[in-house]
Amino acid sequence: MPTLHFFYDVVCPFAYLASTQVERVAAAHRAELRWRPFLLGGVFRHLYADGRAPTEHMSPAKARHNLLDMHRWAELWKVPFAMPVGHPFRTVTAMRAVVAAPDVVRASHALFRAYWVSGLDVSKADVVATALDDVGLDGAAIVARTNDADIKDRLRLVTDEAIEAGVFGAPAFLVEREGWTSEIFWGQDRLALVEDALLRGRDAA
Repeated sequence: MPTLHFFYDVVCPFAYLASTQVERVAAAHRAELRWRPFLLGGVFRHLYADGRAPTEHMSPAKARHNLLDMHRWAELWKVPFAMPVGHPFRTVTAMRAVVAAPDVVRASHALFRAYWVSGLDVSKADVVATALDDVGLDGAAIVARTNDADIKDRLRLVTDEAIEAGVFGAPAFLVEREGWTSEIFWGQDRLALVEDALLRGRDAA
């Protein structure tokens, strides 16, 4: 069975868009899906001397195109999407909460929606807690764990693993197949290529 690793940070709009499709893709190809929350800022600090996101270096024309593309993909996939006022928000607390949650998938969907559907500032602990409460998780208990050393270490570990694997942005997908070299794909617009890799992995099994 091929394994699909989904590397993401809720700060990324394209990662949100990918999150609405990745479970369908994995299920269609009988792949094990592993959600891999990491800190995109940590990757940028490793890759770029100034630690700034590549979007901060975009020309105005490219930035406009980037925003338009977000809405195009949301419309194509028929999922809600809104650019929050104040974006980007710090997501350290949110991503630690994802790691601390007993259900990583449910927590991830909740915080993606809080950010990219409701436009909420997920840098605020109370916003994170409420979003988790809304999906039946104990938001206060989870947020209380975000300062625990083991939670910080687990998030740092996945960030380091992403860097070691060659991840340079979000969303990133790593397809693993027994006896094959692992492949990395970047961006929600590469999901068709991810599906092709999974199909080859399934056929090779």
